Amino acid sequence: MRILGIESSCDETAAAIVKDGQHLLSNIVASSMDLHAQYGGVVPEIAARSHIEAIMPVIQQALNAANCTWDDVDGIAVTYGAGLGGSLLIGVLAARTLAIIHKKPLYSINHVEGHIYANFLTSTSLLGYQMRTVQPEFPMLGIIVSGGHSQIVLFRDHFDYTLLGQTQDDAIGEAFDKVAKMLGLAYPGGPSVAKAALEGDSNRYKLPKAKMGKYDFSFSGLKTAVLRLCQAEIGEKYDFPSTKLSERLSEAQKHNIAASFQRIAIETIVDKAKLAFEEFAPKSIVIGGGVAASQELRRQLSQALPLPIPIEYPDMKLCTDNGAMIATLGCFTASLGQPEADPYTLDIAPNLSM
Repeated sequence: MRILGIESSCDETAAAIVKDGQHLLSNIVASSMDLHAQYGGVVPEIAARSHIEAIMPVIQQALNAANCTWDDVDGIAVTYGAGLGGSLLIGVLAARTLAIIHKKPLYSINHVEGHIYANFLTSTSLLGYQMRTVQPEFPMLGIIVSGGHSQIVLFRDHFDYTLLGQTQDDAIGEAFDKVAKMLGLAYPGGPSVAKAALEGDSNRYKLPKAKMGKYDFSFSGLKTAVLRLCQAEIGEKYDFPSTKLSERLSEAQKHNIAASFQRIAIETIVDKAKLAFEEFAPKSIVIGGGVAASQELRRQLSQALPLPIPIEYPDMKLCTDNGAMIATLGCFTASLGQPEADPYTLDIAPNLSM
């Protein structure tokens, strides 16, 4: 079974073909990140226009790279939520149209769930990918950490899961972006904060860790604490604009603030992951989402969970949004008899939850 996956929930236009839910045949990503960098975050209108320009060329590139024609494709999987409405609409309309034209079954995919399924890819003919040899076992603890989502999920089987907890405000990736903007660092914030943190002292400043429900997160208070810290460091009051902070902060201050923030933000995730592992004793732990690429997250998790089972991470190229994760989940959706979507009526769900 070969499934074409289409992903357009934010600023990446992506398509991939996956065989039998485990073999990656192609993975094409066109990002509009450079267009958003000057604004310090994604501008929805710019993202949507970029998807319009890129969607059909990216899909054709995915077919070409996999040496497939439409006759070789057994179905189309598309992200219909969660994400930016305009961005989702481009991918869904393209998938609906192609499903009708080529008479292919259509599968609607939850973007957040898709991040977990990047861990089910075990082989590829593409160069430069590091793939595991076996798929995760159930019960499985899934930790999703990205720009829009922070969740802990217990999977008993495919499509049988319980959402244990999630962020009650900002996602961790969003918090990284906002702190990076305060410090005058480049977008996206995760890599730039991590780079600055290498030169800083992670214990230089004491920052708060939110006390939420058992498995829930909060990052808005931490973000505000960083803002107040930056204002205090330059001797200004709370009404001093955040956009002017980086001009007054020294490089040493920026490095120490980045390191202190990163440590606490990651600890917030790791504390909950450790608690969930101790309670549910899963056979697998898998991480998904852009923040899964964080070396600090990997370091802290490995120290907090010295386990007899490995903590599974996707290849670095599969941590951020991609079509491969959507195609992989699409394979399981098709093979396990989950309902098909109607190509004439499938709508987007920007606020979709797991």
